[in-house]
Amino acid sequence: MSTQKRSAPKRRADRARATLALQGPLTIYEAREAKARLIGALERAASLDIDLAMVTEIDTAGVQLLVLAKTEAVAAGRSARLVNHSPAVLDAIDLYRLGAFLGDPLSVRPARKGTS
Repeated sequence: MSTQKRSAPKRRADRARATLALQGPLTIYEAREAKARLIGALERAASLDIDLAMVTEIDTAGVQLLVLAKTEAVAAGRSARLVNHSPAVLDAIDLYRLGAFLGDPLSVRPARKGTS
């Protein structure tokens, strides 16, 4: 059973842009439900902001879902932006070196001790 809270995409009157807020873990255990939510939200909006502020944990399956959302949006002639990246999401994007591929502005964090 998933601990991820359900929240419908927030829609503006013109339905051109919507926001989907993901909360809790975004791991292999939540992947099926999260994928359905992401694809459904992409189908309903010309432009989707995926709010990641409340993502507490992310693994490879979660990262794959973010990549899927971006590529599916492009294939459908729509846009998807990742916004409000949580520390867990920033760490995963950094680990997989996907910042340039995903193309969304990321928070700049100070360098970790022992790195340059």
